[in-house]
Amino acid sequence: MAVTTPILDVRDLSVHYGGICALNQVNLRVDEREIIAVIGANGAGKSTLMKTIAAVKSATSGSILFQGEPLKKDAHKVVVGGITLVPEGRRIFSALSVRENLLVGAYTRSNRQELEESFEEVFLLFPRLKERLNQRGGTLSGGEQQMLAVGRALMSKPKLLMLDEPSLGLAPIVIELMFDTIVRLNHEMGLTILLVEQNASLALEMCHRAYVLETGQIRMEGPGKVLLEDPRVQGSYLGISEEAEILE
Repeated sequence: MAVTTPILDVRDLSVHYGGICALNQVNLRVDEREIIAVIGANGAGKSTLMKTIAAVKSATSGSILFQGEPLKKDAHKVVVGGITLVPEGRRIFSALSVRENLLVGAYTRSNRQELEESFEEVFLLFPRLKERLNQRGGTLSGGEQQMLAVGRALMSKPKLLMLDEPSLGLAPIVIELMFDTIVRLNHEMGLTILLVEQNASLALEMCHRAYVLETGQIRMEGPGKVLLEDPRVQGSYLGISEEAEILE
């Protein structure tokens, strides 16, 4: 069987904040059309991993290859190359309208017809944004702001979409919509997705493969549904203990 080149290949990646090691010799790969989840406790280094891939944070050592080539060191060039990050906390521009926020996401593109097509693609995914097109971002609900953050990222036509805690602070019905959208982006549009998510159960249920990050190191990896049934994952991240299973 032919060996495929991953779209993203993280090799022996270490990242420090001063004297504190946030990531230690992390290895991770993402193949095209995969949904890859990274789960772990707060402070495990998940957001640091995403920021480093997005070139917002610099690596201490190791390498990151994107489509077989060394990742660019400049965040702008990373976006131009095809990687877009939806950051934790959404980070939309509150004073700008929905349309203006979406246009910010498309700043690397110039073909007007293609831009209009991207607008329509975003509105098909999130009809609410079309209804709020001229409304200021800061007046949207939390769920609508998350839709806008994802829509803004899609406007750059990424090859790899990275999502950092997309369910954080959202109502259950909006979380369900967001995860349904992630699956649609992957299944219907063929988009490759790297997902960091606090809701480990949901993330493992819908991803192809997952990595468990603990104190800056990868401790486990495998198919999402296999990790979902692993007692170590259940005890640490799903709130399921062996004692509870015995009682059931």
